Amino acid sequence: MSAAEVARALKRMAHEIIERNKGAHDLLLVGIPTRGVQLASRLAELIDQFEDEMPRFSLVDPTAFRDDCAANANASDGAKSGGLDGAVVNGMRVVIVDDVFNTGRTARAAMDALMHAGRPGRVQLAVLVNRGHRELPISPDFVGKHIPTARSERVNVMLSEVDGKDAVTLTRSEDVES
Repeated sequence: MSAAEVARALKRMAHEIIERNKGAHDLLLVGIPTRGVQLASRLAELIDQFEDEMPRFSLVDPTAFRDDCAANANASDGAKSGGLDGAVVNGMRVVIVDDVFNTGRTARAAMDALMHAGRPGRVQLAVLVNRGHRELPISPDFVGKHIPTARSERVNVMLSEVDGKDAVTLTRSEDVES
């Protein structure tokens, strides 16, 4: 995806989020570090442009909730806050934002962190790229682009805030992470 295609996809996703949630009232966008945070921020700004109402914005660190690290089972309650405050989450319509959806394990961990922080009214998932390979019964609600990939391929999302430019590329790799 070029920078223009990324921008178009984000605009479309912002409109879809607004439509599905009937506006920006009681809407909380929660980004997963690293690039999900920047994407959530951009979506919040676009929603503000379209609705003249800035949705709340936060981040969630799902690391302590991942099922692929034995050390996480011993994480303290402080580490398991995920960076969210229950008062911010309770009753809100939450959109978890990530750059790439692959197996669903990061999304599941982010949902666990979200539930640990409070009780949202509704939870949805937005991703810039859905590459397939789902391992859990989790599917994104808002997708910028579906890119079918082989497991030996890697989707690289680059954002100007982190990488100096906006683009999505595909590379071959024998060691693709989930």
